[in-house]
Amino acid sequence: MKTLIVYYTLEGNTEYAVEKIKDKIEADSLKLIPKKAYSDKGFKKFFWGGKSAVFGDKPELEDYSIDLSSYERIVFGFPVWAGTFTPPLRTFIENNKEALSGKHFASFACQGGSGAEKAFDKLAKCIGIESFESTGIFIDPKEKQTEETDAAIEAFATSLN
Repeated sequence: MKTLIVYYTLEGNTEYAVEKIKDKIEADSLKLIPKKAYSDKGFKKFFWGGKSAVFGDKPELEDYSIDLSSYERIVFGFPVWAGTFTPPLRTFIENNKEALSGKHFASFACQGGSGAEKAFDKLAKCIGIESFESTGIFIDPKEKQTEETDAAIEAFATSLN
């Protein structure tokens, strides 16, 4: 099944997971980049990122070119912000609603604390599906590299085969 991983990363944890997943399965990836970058330091990081996520902001994204019709499965990857998925994914989904119809979906979340399960529910609702075929939760995979986390990423990738 031809797979595309659509993701947003702030500190590199999600991108780390994407690269590990791509090592295990044949997949393409699309990194979403907001035109106005989110702060990745201190109070601003938590305040503006959390506020943006909670209020359902849809930031303008840098241009990307992708033919979604050539993919059967879309995997969404994101850091958890304030118990939900990151705003760049919301923008992508809203901008591609029709092209996403009828696809298979999986998702993974990177988090330092908790909230991924709630975030998956909110993301599924945004897409318009009941649930994901597969989900994965990874605790700061780049910052806290452990065999356990790498094994969890590998298990998620294996579930996509």
